[in-house]
Amino acid sequence: MTVVIIIAVILTLVIALPAGMYIANKRRDAEDAKNVDNAEKKARAIIDEALSTAETKKREALLQAKEENIKARNDLDKEIKDRRDEAQRNERRLQQKEEALDRKSDSLERKEQSLASREDSLRRKQEEAAKLSEQRLQELERISGLTSDQAKEYLLKTVEDETRHDAAVRIKEIEAEAKDEADKKAKEYVVNAIQRCAADHVAEATISVVQLPNDEMKGRIIGREGRNIRTLETLTGVDLIIDDTPEAVVISGFDPIRREVARIALEKLIVDGRIHPARIEEMVEKAKKEVESTIKEEGEAATLEVGVHGVHPELVRLLGKLRYRTSYGQNVLKHSIEVAQLTGLMAGELGLDVRMAKRAGLLHDIGKAVDHEMEGSHVQLGAELCRKYKEAAVVTNAVESHHGDVEPTSLIACLVQAADTISAARPGARRETLETYTSRLKQLEEITNSFKGVSNSYAIQAGREVRVMVVPEKISDTDMVLLAHDISKKIEDEMEYPGQIKVNVIRESRVTDYAK
Repeated sequence: MTVVIIIAVILTLVIALPAGMYIANKRRDAEDAKNVDNAEKKARAIIDEALSTAETKKREALLQAKEENIKARNDLDKEIKDRRDEAQRNERRLQQKEEALDRKSDSLERKEQSLASREDSLRRKQEEAAKLSEQRLQELERISGLTSDQAKEYLLKTVEDETRHDAAVRIKEIEAEAKDEADKKAKEYVVNAIQRCAADHVAEATISVVQLPNDEMKGRIIGREGRNIRTLETLTGVDLIIDDTPEAVVISGFDPIRREVARIALEKLIVDGRIHPARIEEMVEKAKKEVESTIKEEGEAATLEVGVHGVHPELVRLLGKLRYRTSYGQNVLKHSIEVAQLTGLMAGELGLDVRMAKRAGLLHDIGKAVDHEMEGSHVQLGAELCRKYKEAAVVTNAVESHHGDVEPTSLIACLVQAADTISAARPGARRETLETYTSRLKQLEEITNSFKGVSNSYAIQAGREVRVMVVPEKISDTDMVLLAHDISKKIEDEMEYPGQIKVNVIRESRVTDYAK
């Protein structure tokens, strides 16, 4: 019974399952068909809407394109019209210019014709004038008995003589007036400045002498196989001369600062007694520091003595280096102090800026502190230093012009020139070698003898004056004034000398007769 039931259930399931699946498939197909239909409807709606939108945009684009085309056509028509109007205006202007050129051409042709006729008339008149001039010259030559060339030469000589005479007289008058007006005050200013200024001067050579306690010290200075003396010379850059001079060593060198370092180091070594390369190097370093300190102190002392403040520290150090610099035996630092004092005193007499004048005088030779280290004259180097350390333009010009290299632009610069000359020309201030002295006198006499009409010349007063003897038949009294001026000018151009040189031209005529 149970088996029959199970079989029946199985049969039922076998029959019912395909039927259920068939019914489910039918329902699913119906739903799918319905969904497809809905999707097709939506797609058609979207397509219709897209077509409608595309049509609308197409019409809008066509309308916009038509509007832009119309606008472009209008702009083109306007531009064509403007260009046509501009071309018409240019054509009218060209036509007007052509008409103006035609009128000018006609006017020029008329002027050319008029000028041609005038030239013909002028040429005829010139020919007539030339004939008349020739007739007049012939008549003048007949009357005077001179040719035209002889008459010209005579006239030129007469005018030249009169001009030379007038020029000599005028030069003499101007010099006399200038001397009358300037001599009194110039002498007063200069003499007062010199009397009120006092400065020490030190004459130095190119050697320094170090005294030794005994001659045995010479051998210790030389050292074994000369190593001590070589070390000292190498470190200081000088030459040590150890000869037969008793108890003395000579230090030779052109750089005074190196000589001073060597002198101080050698003296310290002699006192210490321990002389060997390591000790020499130590003493040389100490000597360099000592000299550098002395340089700084000397520069500061110079600025305090003159009363100049606010100078750049580097310029103060360079001033201190001038303590070891000489010029013809004259200490340059002392010379600079003296020039500063003289310039300040003369500036005070003239009512100028005394402090600026002293500053210019103190710094006028600052280039000499570096002229052995750098290329260029001490004038150029000094001016560059003043510009580098922001000195006033007046001071820089005074430094540049104190030897006449450039024109002075202020009275202070002129006063520095005068003070420099006074300090250098003061008797005893500077030394000159015999060879230089005789060469300068010889050159002075050669310059004066080179002038026409000079018979003899003599340099006297140590070259401060030259007396020129002239031939009286060749040089007149008025020619003497011009000759003295020309000689002075040539001496200024060709010679270098301190102070000034007086030129005396002497003309002497003698007539001798005897009473019997």
